[in-house]
Amino acid sequence: MLSRLRTTWSLRPCVSVCRWAHTKEKGKPLMLSPRTNKGMAFSLLERQILGIHGLLPPKVETQDIQAMRFQNNLKKMTDPLQKYIYLMGIQERNEKLFYRVLMEDIEELMPIVYTPTVGLACTHYGHIFRRPKGLFISILDKGHIRSILDNWPETDVAAVVVTDGERILGLGDLGVYGMGIPVGKLCLYTACAGIRPESCLPVVIDVGTNNETLLRDPMYMGLYQERDHSQAYDDLIDEFMEAVVDKYGQDTLIQFEDFGNHNAFRFLRKYREKYCTFNDDIQGTASVALAGLLAAQRAIGKPITEHRVLFLGAGEGRPQETDSNQEAFVHDSPGTVQSFLDAVNTIKPTAIIGVSGAGRLFTSDVIKVMGTLNERPIIFALSNPTNKAECTAEDAYTLTDGRCLFASGSPFGPVTLSDGRVITPGQGNNAYIFPGVALAVILSGVRHISDTVFLEAAKTLAEQLTDKELEEGRLYPPLSNIREVSVRMAVKVVEFVYSNGMAFRYPEPVDKDSFVRSTMWDTQYDSFLPDTYDWPAVSFSPKTN
Repeated sequence: MLSRLRTTWSLRPCVSVCRWAHTKEKGKPLMLSPRTNKGMAFSLLERQILGIHGLLPPKVETQDIQAMRFQNNLKKMTDPLQKYIYLMGIQERNEKLFYRVLMEDIEELMPIVYTPTVGLACTHYGHIFRRPKGLFISILDKGHIRSILDNWPETDVAAVVVTDGERILGLGDLGVYGMGIPVGKLCLYTACAGIRPESCLPVVIDVGTNNETLLRDPMYMGLYQERDHSQAYDDLIDEFMEAVVDKYGQDTLIQFEDFGNHNAFRFLRKYREKYCTFNDDIQGTASVALAGLLAAQRAIGKPITEHRVLFLGAGEGRPQETDSNQEAFVHDSPGTVQSFLDAVNTIKPTAIIGVSGAGRLFTSDVIKVMGTLNERPIIFALSNPTNKAECTAEDAYTLTDGRCLFASGSPFGPVTLSDGRVITPGQGNNAYIFPGVALAVILSGVRHISDTVFLEAAKTLAEQLTDKELEEGRLYPPLSNIREVSVRMAVKVVEFVYSNGMAFRYPEPVDKDSFVRSTMWDTQYDSFLPDTYDWPAVSFSPKTN
């Protein structure tokens, strides 16, 4: 029943939804809700009928003017954290205006709402906190998670992004401060893929933190206890998964985000055949990295199967022993290796991929050796945020005379070489993958997400890079095109899951491109005027003989 209700919702025109949902609300509550607030864009008739006339200045503004004011204020700010606070403040007051500005300047503003600035926002979360977003579930709530979900005001949730805050980007354990990550991810669900914001639910599960600084911080907002690693933790996650599908339906998408590696892999194995779930740190990162390698393959003209790839790190920003998740990929020791430079000299890779979360470990010597070993060395510094990247774009290009094929997890600006050439580095950002995949999964009713879905996404992303962009040094399409990239990816994935028997939403759409585009949320304001009309040629006088 829930699935049928969601299908109806997803295909219903936006205006009818807004009219049905909001005509019952009048007065100041309309202006206090970010979902209904239009600021001074309420028309005179709306102000009079809805009981808000006089509560706003007399001018009726267009959304264009509002967006201009928003953009002008942003341009006056230089501090990224202040920009983040301002942007999130707009989201709390006027949702459609927030997404309009974000979508129109996605290349400039994605680094604010997502990596790298979201990492800074998470570390300062308790100090910049203004209004709660999402659900906060603690281990003390065990046995009551369903009732907490019932407190969430939206009843038709299609996607959940959840973290336990143990491994926030490359910053480590931030506990409940990790809420900034699900909020940022879901902003990109909407901005990049047009998934309705009211269908998205950010969640942080608080089981404590091992961050001593936070445990001593009076501004910290979570439980003052060390992280619980007992069976109670597993039981809590089990209860959470069961409660979500019980409340919202079996095909509700649940994205795991920034769990510690030891939990991330085992939860993926445990839940992937029981729920509609994926882990972006594992599958999303692998998909975007593969897309970059496929693009590099085009640039070099050498099949990916002939490349030798050397990885640095396991994504946690701290030393760790090889675990069972990595054993299948471990090779015999090539000899005496005391450093990453030794490994490069011994193994002679064609590509190095950094996921260490530990900063500048691709030293100048490492980069120079890669340039000596390969005509077009592939160097991916994928750790986030920027200060955790294994090297900078400038180092990679200048130390290889502009020959390397570079990508990073966080953004770097164009690099000007000594000969005057300007190279635009690629950003191997998971945002190229997870919004489009999520949109396809939601629309097609996928119940279990196979790794083949992420392989299809990687191929689709690589195919969207033009020859001209490849010549410019890019390995990914410009971020300014990310919404169209996400739409095309969603179309391809929808085609893929239907053709491979993974979709459970029927009837299958014939024109999948039109189907996907018709369901995407947009930022235009809706009219809140009631639906009024005349009854022509109707008499209300009784009949006379």
